[in-house]
Amino acid sequence: MTETGAVRTGPPGALARLPGRVPPLVADAALAAALFLVTLGPGRVANGTGFALQTALVLPLVWRRRAPRAAFGAIAAAALAQWLLGVQLPADAALLVALGTVTARAPYRSAWAAALVAVAGAVLAAARWAPEGRFPASAAAMTAAVAASALLGANARIRWAARAERLARLELDRDERERRAVEEERARIARELHDSVTHGLSVVVALADALGHARPADACAVTARIAETGRQALTDMRRALGLLQDAGPDAGPHTGPGDDRRSPPGIGQLRALCEQMEAAGLVTRLRVDGEAAGVPAAAQLTVHRLVQESLTNALRHAPQGSRAEVRVSCAPGAVTVEVTDDGRAAGTGRPGSAGSGRGLTGMRERAAAFGGVLEAGPRPGGGWRVFVRLDPGGAP
Repeated sequence: MTETGAVRTGPPGALARLPGRVPPLVADAALAAALFLVTLGPGRVANGTGFALQTALVLPLVWRRRAPRAAFGAIAAAALAQWLLGVQLPADAALLVALGTVTARAPYRSAWAAALVAVAGAVLAAARWAPEGRFPASAAAMTAAVAASALLGANARIRWAARAERLARLELDRDERERRAVEEERARIARELHDSVTHGLSVVVALADALGHARPADACAVTARIAETGRQALTDMRRALGLLQDAGPDAGPHTGPGDDRRSPPGIGQLRALCEQMEAAGLVTRLRVDGEAAGVPAAAQLTVHRLVQESLTNALRHAPQGSRAEVRVSCAPGAVTVEVTDDGRAAGTGRPGSAGSGRGLTGMRERAAAFGGVLEAGPRPGGGWRVFVRLDPGGAP
């Protein structure tokens, strides 16, 4: 509805384009023809004048939806000519149809004006053609017909407005859902990039520090480990950036040399992760209980990233020579992860103390995606503990 009180000239667009819908002009032409034939008959149109008035009353209905006010004005003028000539025709019903259309589609001022014109016409018709002594009853009956037509049009206006509002609300809800999905996807990709890049760089830095103190015989092995860790970090980063490319409208198959379509890491890759951390200087022990094969891939990726981030924090914050222990328990309907180390917290606050704090935040978000609550804090006597219980079946 516009500020002037006008509404759409038809139902909301989505409904107007339904398959098989009859075009408005065709439907209105059929209505006009039907009304013309129903009101045409012996004793109703006696001569050429009556036939011309009959046509003038009904024909404007063909354009009642395209130009409701013009159609009503033309029919009202024909009805006035009919009244002046004293020719009574049943086709006067066309004025009620036109009134309902104006009430439904035209601005409010035009609707009120048309209603007043129709009421005046009803009173004049009753004054001229009502039987003697029946003027009040005839005027009341005709006025009631006018009011009914106007109410039907107003009801159609309200229904169309409510339908348009529902469609607009659905579009807003859809846009909001799409916006939230984009934000969640961005957050997920940011977590992947943070976890993979931070872990890789932390290991590389630790290995580079160890390279300065390594014996010449061990230098080649440390250098090879640095190269391997860097390649793995690049692979993880390409995978995370590939999510962005795949989400684009022009995404296609990757065939370049840097493409990587391997499945994301899971519980089965924790052994290699622990070996990587141990090579960087953090002695790590791994224990996995239960069958990991029954855990969904998404939950396994979460477990891997939680362990990876926890060990990376231990490598960054725990003193040299610290030990870490990883325990993963896979049971029907639940997976528990516990990562501990014996390094001193030394008042650093651990995860995020020297950085942005995104590591611990990302870990909590990953755990929450599977109905888990992350517990992270110092252990009595020194060290750090991270514990979470995941519900793989409760993921959204």
